[in-house]
Formats: sequence, structure tokens, C-alpha cells
Amino acid sequence: MAATTAPLPAPKRRTRFFSGSAWRDATVFTRDQLAPGHRVAGPAIVIEPHQTIVVEDGWRAEVTMKNHLVLTRVTPLARGHAIGTAADPVMLEVFNNLFMSIAEQMGVSLQNTAYSVNIKERLDFSCAVFAHDGSLVANAPHMPVHLGSMDRAVETIIRENAGRIRPGDVYAINAPYNGGTHLPDITVCTPVFDDAELEILFWLASRGHHADVGGISPGSMSPNAKTIEEEGVYIDNFKVVDRGHFGETELYALLTGAKYPARNALQNVNDLKAQIAANEKGVQELRKMTAQFTLPVVKAYMQHVQDNAAESVRRVIDRLHDSEFAYEMDQGTVIRVKITVDKERREATVDFTGTSPQQPTNFNAPEPVTRAAVLYVFRVMVDDDIPMNAGCLRPINIVIPPRSMLSPEYPAAVVAGNVEVSQAVTDTLFGALGALAAAQGTMNNLNFGNARYQYYETICSGSPAGPGFPGTDAVHTHMTNTRLTDPEVLEFRYPVVLEDFHIRAGSGGRGKWNAGDGVRRTIRFLERMECTILSGHRRVQPFGLAGGGPGQIGENWVRRTDGRMERLQGADATTLDAGDAIIIQTPTAGGCGKA
Repeated sequence: MAATTAPLPAPKRRTRFFSGSAWRDATVFTRDQLAPGHRVAGPAIVIEPHQTIVVEDGWRAEVTMKNHLVLTRVTPLARGHAIGTAADPVMLEVFNNLFMSIAEQMGVSLQNTAYSVNIKERLDFSCAVFAHDGSLVANAPHMPVHLGSMDRAVETIIRENAGRIRPGDVYAINAPYNGGTHLPDITVCTPVFDDAELEILFWLASRGHHADVGGISPGSMSPNAKTIEEEGVYIDNFKVVDRGHFGETELYALLTGAKYPARNALQNVNDLKAQIAANEKGVQELRKMTAQFTLPVVKAYMQHVQDNAAESVRRVIDRLHDSEFAYEMDQGTVIRVKITVDKERREATVDFTGTSPQQPTNFNAPEPVTRAAVLYVFRVMVDDDIPMNAGCLRPINIVIPPRSMLSPEYPAAVVAGNVEVSQAVTDTLFGALGALAAAQGTMNNLNFGNARYQYYETICSGSPAGPGFPGTDAVHTHMTNTRLTDPEVLEFRYPVVLEDFHIRAGSGGRGKWNAGDGVRRTIRFLERMECTILSGHRRVQPFGLAGGGPGQIGENWVRRTDGRMERLQGADATTLDAGDAIIIQTPTAGGCGKA
């Protein structure tokens, strides 16, 4: 209980302190001057034997009958926003990890429920959380080529279904000219509505690389495809779940009704069910988050994490200078980039003018793929531990010439653009920034299959060296982040034998800092299979940095049952009989600095 108000003694002295962005004139009292009933209005300072109490402007300190000093706000605090929505450094880190955790939990659900080896074992999938407008908020550390381009797919679903999206709806899309990357990558998009089921608050999406979606060869990645139709089933804004009803009949009709239909529609359907379930896990976790922190706070921090990412990239831009780089691929095409830095505005322009035109092959990368590479590179350059999100691209202007191999027009084939050209764009950007030597610059996309089996894998090599650090042996780098199927699973699920898989010691580019070493992989077949390979750096060596040596070129071979060795091109197709083997020797990354 407070005491009756008593007149205050004269203060010991007067002083000033800085608070609330301004200097405050304050009275100073010692604690022994104050007795029950005394009230000290802020700004003031009360000095006790073992502590000093600052009474802020708008507050009052009062001594109670028990000689306790109680501080009370007497002037209401003016607020222009909901409590807790202003960015707080501690809460920013909490929400950074919360959003990433949701995406990671989605990934675990997808892995556990997936049907195909490609998604369940190789982890060729990605999950992410998006704001109501489709902007990327956070992702798990999955596939950079997926994550940097998935927002375009979500934006397409939002745009083309405006006013018609209902609770319980789920959409699927793989259209490379409408937000996708290449046809095997199918994205499943799920809206999250408010409790009244009137307003869309968030979006969740999962993208999985399906082992086969049709096309002219098993695995849907034929080097001979010249049009998008020859690469598989084209899915553009397909409602796979309508208000909670799974459209299984319609989905089967879509997958089997194309000119080159999917070879194993059951596998596609089951993997899509797993993606839907993964998104639903994200829905549940977002609802838990909003229940704990309130919707205004969650929405505010969705923006704050993007603002923080934008500022982190601006700090990178502050250290950059104008630069350019040209990168030749095996086909003779060239990717050119010029990075121009505006120090005053703290922005950078990444201009790909001069890049080779759209190709008659499938080495064409849809615009979202190039954008994903830019996002990935600038996120890698950030020292802070932040989720890769849309804010990273806010200070960056990307210029891509139309009808180039980085912005092809329908119906150009694009399957190698996502997996091969994306790697080349990444190396080009790191070369311009002087940050890394070239990686192996390819995913070594190996497909084999027949009417019953379809399998796809990417094969690792050593990572590149950079200023002050060496590379690492036998790891996936840059735009791919998958793993290789365990030998036991590979041989159990498919009629093949993994004869040999080893690290080639000393094969990485040499320099003051050496690149990691590449690998050699030999798979022998137990029954007849069609086999395709999409790979790069079989002619051009990956470049070194700052005087470092280049990496080695890769090689593709077929060993026939009679012992004959047939060399395959970087992009090639062949038929393997029982007893034949495919041998892939990966190219290696460049070294850094003169030895």
C-alpha cells in the first residue's frame, strides 16, 4: 500500500542523461533522503548504496509504507504499431530460426513419406515458407536452385487463381515458362488461411525432383530433346486438391495423357501426396507460431527477416567494386556478366548482356534459374547466419537479355538449363567477384531406366579453393545439394551393381590453396536399360583463381561386356545391355593462388 504523499526534500544535485534519443534534465536524490510517501517524477536518478535507479520521463518513483521503491508509468506510451512488432535483435534471431525450423520439419515429413528413391534417399527436394504475396521468407538448407526460383511458381499460382483460392486447395506446377525450372521439378503450393477462412496469411511450398515425368527417354532428361514437349508432362497451375478433396483421377489423367506420358504415374502420385503432407506439416507449425506470438507479430517478423537479409547483402555490396567475367561452356556458348556497384544507393546491377542466344539444345535456363543463382551467390557472400530469402535480392537489379540462353522462349527445351547452366552461372558470378575458383561446373546428371525402373542421380566432385582456404573432396557444390543413394539401397531397388566409387587423389586444381579431389564411379547393369548423361566440362577445364591452376576435365565411358571402351560426349544417350557398365569420372574444381 502506498503512503500518503509527503513533500520532497531538495535534490542533491541536478544532471543530464541521454534517453529516448534525447538529453533529459534530471534531479538526483540519494535513497536516504526519501521516506514513505515521497514521490519522484522522472526524469530523475535515485542513488542507493548498491545500485542506481533511473526514472525515465513519463515514469514516477514512489516510496511505500514498507520503504519499497515502486516505479509506475504515469504518462501513457504512444504506440504506432502493435506491441512486439518492432524489430528486436534477439527476437529477430528467434524468428530467423523458427521460420527455418518450419521448413526443415516440412523436409523431414517429405523425406519420411516419399515413395521414390530420388526424393526419399537422395533428398532431391526443397521446402520453404512464403509471405501472403509469395515472397520467400525462409527455407531449410535444401537445394539452392529450387529455393531461389520457387517464389516465381508461388506467384504464378497467386496471380492465376486470384479470387478463387479456397481453404483446402492445393496446387501443382512445373511449367518452366510460368515460374518453374524444368519439368521433373514439380512444386506443390498450399495457402494458409486465417481462422475465419477469409484471408490468405502465408504460403507453403515444396518442390521435388520426380525421377520421371515422361519425355522421350526414361528420367525425363534426354540430351536429344529439342522442345519442352519432348521433356515430359507440362503442368501449369493444376489444382491437385480441391477444398480438401484429392483429385487422384484427374491427376492420373494429366500424367498419362501427354504425348510423352509419365512412365510410372503411381510413383509421381505418391510423391505428390508426400509433398502435400509436407506442406500440411508447415501449416500446422505456422498455426502454432501464430497462436504463441500472435498474428501481427509473426507477420511483422516475416518482413523484418527480409529487411535484415537486405541489409546484410548491402553490407556485401559496400565491399564490392565493378567487375565482369566471361565463362565458356563445352558447347561453345558463353555466359557474360557485368556487375556494377552503386555505392551511394548501396545497390548492384548484375547484367548478363552479351550471353549467347537461346540454344536449339536443352541448355537453356529459364529466368527463375538465373535469378536463383544470383540469390545464392550473394547469400553465400553474406557472413551473417540468415535464411536465404527475398530480401537478399532487394538491393540487386538483374538484367537478362530476352531470347538468350538465360531467358528462353516457349517451346525451347530447358532440362539442362536447371542443372547445368545454373552451375555455370554460379561460377561466372563467383569469378566476377573474385571469391572462388570454378567448381566442377556440372551436376553430372546420370539417368537410366526402362518401362519398369527409372533412376536419376547427380555425382559429386571436389569443391573449389578460394582466397585463404582449400577445397573439400567429393562433395556436392553450389546449386545442387543432394546426396548419393546408399549403395545398399541402389542395388536393392534397381538391377545394378555399384562396382567402384572412389576419390581420385590429387585430381583437384593445384595452387597455394588446392581444390578438393573428384571421383570416379562405375555402375554395372543387370538388365537392359536406356541411359543418358547431361554433363559439362568434358572439353573446357574449370578455371583457377588468382594464379591457381585449373581443374581437370571429366570423362564419360561405357564398358561393353566384351571389354570395349566407348567414350560418351558430355551430353549423350546410349543403350546398355546386361553386363555393360557406365563409368563417370567427374571434372574437378580450380585451385587458388600461385603455388
